[in-house]
Amino acid sequence: MIRGKRAFDVAGAAGGLVFFAPVMLCATLAILLDDGRPVFFRQTRLGRGRRPFSILKFRTMRDGRVTRVGAVLRATGLDELPQFVNILRGELSAVGPRPITAEDAERFGWTGPSALPRWSVARGLTGLAQLAGRSRPESLALDRCYVRHPGLLLDSRIVA
Repeated sequence: MIRGKRAFDVAGAAGGLVFFAPVMLCATLAILLDDGRPVFFRQTRLGRGRRPFSILKFRTMRDGRVTRVGAVLRATGLDELPQFVNILRGELSAVGPRPITAEDAERFGWTGPSALPRWSVARGLTGLAQLAGRSRPESLALDRCYVRHPGLLLDSRIVA
């Protein structure tokens, strides 16, 4: 199962990087022309087992404000495309509970025993909670559901 999921992740991320390369090049140029460097934003998030890792995104803010290009990238979800690199590195999976910061884990109350299943699987670029909405109690319940019913079929349906 794990080998199949990793193969799914690597194939999908490599394919995604190739397919979205023109879009990523345009996003890079738009950020550089509109607002300059840096192009990427890194943030420490919690991965499987609450291990920290650095998530990669296109930078969408400057001085606490969303930039013009950043607003477009966020609205379309294109700011997340650099996370294909996180998938290739093995820090993320294509599908799984979204990674959050340690501060958000504390704020949401996702540090106790009831949240343990959420931390038992690899974090994902997308997951059940992202398809259904963003309410925290519902997200945790959907993350638990994903953990109880893992598999490439479910992952494929979520990606589709």
